[in-house]
Amino acid sequence: MANMKISDLVSDEAILTEIGQRILQRRLALQMTQAVLAEQAGVAKRTVERIEAGASAQMSSMISLLRVLGLLPGLELLFPEQAQRPMDLLKRKGKVRRRASTPREKADKEKPWRWGDE
Repeated sequence: MANMKISDLVSDEAILTEIGQRILQRRLALQMTQAVLAEQAGVAKRTVERIEAGASAQMSSMISLLRVLGLLPGLELLFPEQAQRPMDLLKRKGKVRRRASTPREKADKEKPWRWGDE
């Protein structure tokens, strides 16, 4: 079975199925049974079966499986640390951003300016 490319154009279900297939392929490449993988990861064998079949799973279970399969470093590529931009640090006087800001109203900018007495 050929691997598909995971992209925005693919449904969530198809991505889960593809991730499950890739985990299955990695497990087989390591000559590991589902039972051994489950035991080493500290999850139920049924959890391994479900993930390999493309079902959703708890993030903690997925992390445990990725750790045992030697795939955990790949998460660094998936979720790279976001560097603080120097100008943002200057604006906030060195304080690290903790929240996203609310988008400003564009409607005010789109309306032509008028005197208030019209």
